[in-house]
Amino acid sequence: MKKVVIIGAGPAGLTAANELLKDSSDEFEVVILEETNVIGGISQTVRYNGNRMDIGGHRFFSKSDEIMNWWKELMPIQGKDAFDDKKLGREKPLEKGGPDPENDDVVMLVRDRVSRIYYRKHFFDYPVRMSASTIKNMGFFTTTAAGFSYIKSSMFKKKETSLENFYINRFGKKLYSMFFEGYTEKLWGRHPSEISADWGSQRVKGLSIKAVLKDMFSKVFSSKKKKREVETSLIEQFWYPKYGPGQLWELAAEKAQEKGAKILKGYGVKNIVCKDGKITSVVCSTPDGEKTIEGDVFISSMPVKDLVLGMTGDEVPREMTDIAEGLPYRDFVTVGLLVNKLSLENKTKIKTLGNIVPDCWIYVQETNVKLGRIQIFNNWSPYMVKDPEHTVWIGLEYFCAEGDDFWKLSDEECIKLAVKELESMGVIDAADVIDSHREKIKKAYPAYFDTYAHIDELIKFLDSYDNLYCVGRNGQHRYNNMDHSMLTAIRAAQAIKEGNTDRTEIWNVNTEKEYHETKSS
Repeated sequence: MKKVVIIGAGPAGLTAANELLKDSSDEFEVVILEETNVIGGISQTVRYNGNRMDIGGHRFFSKSDEIMNWWKELMPIQGKDAFDDKKLGREKPLEKGGPDPENDDVVMLVRDRVSRIYYRKHFFDYPVRMSASTIKNMGFFTTTAAGFSYIKSSMFKKKETSLENFYINRFGKKLYSMFFEGYTEKLWGRHPSEISADWGSQRVKGLSIKAVLKDMFSKVFSSKKKKREVETSLIEQFWYPKYGPGQLWELAAEKAQEKGAKILKGYGVKNIVCKDGKITSVVCSTPDGEKTIEGDVFISSMPVKDLVLGMTGDEVPREMTDIAEGLPYRDFVTVGLLVNKLSLENKTKIKTLGNIVPDCWIYVQETNVKLGRIQIFNNWSPYMVKDPEHTVWIGLEYFCAEGDDFWKLSDEECIKLAVKELESMGVIDAADVIDSHREKIKKAYPAYFDTYAHIDELIKFLDSYDNLYCVGRNGQHRYNNMDHSMLTAIRAAQAIKEGNTDRTEIWNVNTEKEYHETKSS
């Protein structure tokens, strides 16, 4: 029996464990090492005073049927209306024989995808659509300027040496400056001119004004039959676990343990012991002191930077440690605020409890506030909120660097700043705040600048260890969505079962050239 040591109990690690043990529990002994005491990594659900927070927001949608079926097998799709849909008379596609969210907890909800940009106290579609409301909110002169700017960018393409040029080529300089420049700099702490265009190819593949116009005209002029024939369109619904993403991953952890996997919480990997081109063991700091865990195969979802810098035994080339040392990350803070009401008016035709705005996410483009995004948990799932009819539970997302001034703010100082920013934007009144909570997440976003330009050299070095498989967002230093992280783990498990040391398929996940939030009809 081979012993497989998996570093990290997030989506990638838990998927790998379940896939390895899927057909037989006699072939592999699986041990998962989790640094924290929480399951799910950044896909965890935080519980606080009867309310739940989704760290970062997780839509359960994938172009991969393999992943959609994986989720569905773990959590069946709702067969009856959820609380808010029933109350408001909203129709959703229901699964025949599926569970009733009002009575069953293990259930995947079908939710509407509503995300908008908040800019100069106006709402714009996200991604940007050239709709009547967009033109109205921008005004005639700005719309005209944006149009000419786009025409110019179409005629004179810039060399895509940076994320800035990537965006300008697709949207024109005017729309780039309005809807991408400020937000991107908030997210990464760098101007888009300093960031590799690779990030754009990872996150907005195939999306451009041309694609937006195509999507808009297909919806306006196509019949229902023709709509189904359109090659791609923006997803309008997604799945979501009743109690947030962490619920699904906690269930995945239980399933893995039922099959024989061991999950050791509080085991932070500090050193990776190497000998003759193989990983032989890892050294962990634990609640009971330092412990060494030996294994035959190692699957790592820990940050590449920490993995390489933690290697001992074999001498790691200086060039590799230099690349690893320079790999950048952005850290993440979520402030949860429970309020009596929002000051924002719902001007859409979408019915909501309390008539709040219907958004799951609101992207904040204002450059005079640090706030990046607002989540409205009521709209993700009414079961995330203790009293969804009379209170609104929101998550304010801030991007920062571990150890910077914002990171070091006390809970009280951070919450006070968050409330002040929301008031200045006209989102809430401070008097309506009932409760608050803060969560900090390290290395939430692997970044595409500094030594990232040499990531291929580092990948080649890591692949030289034939019993090491790197998976997941941080494990590959790639801004993967949850489904892509899972696919890397599935491919790794397949390779291990087959005794295959070729990592090409694992690294090739999430390299297709399409926007993540489109679907094929």
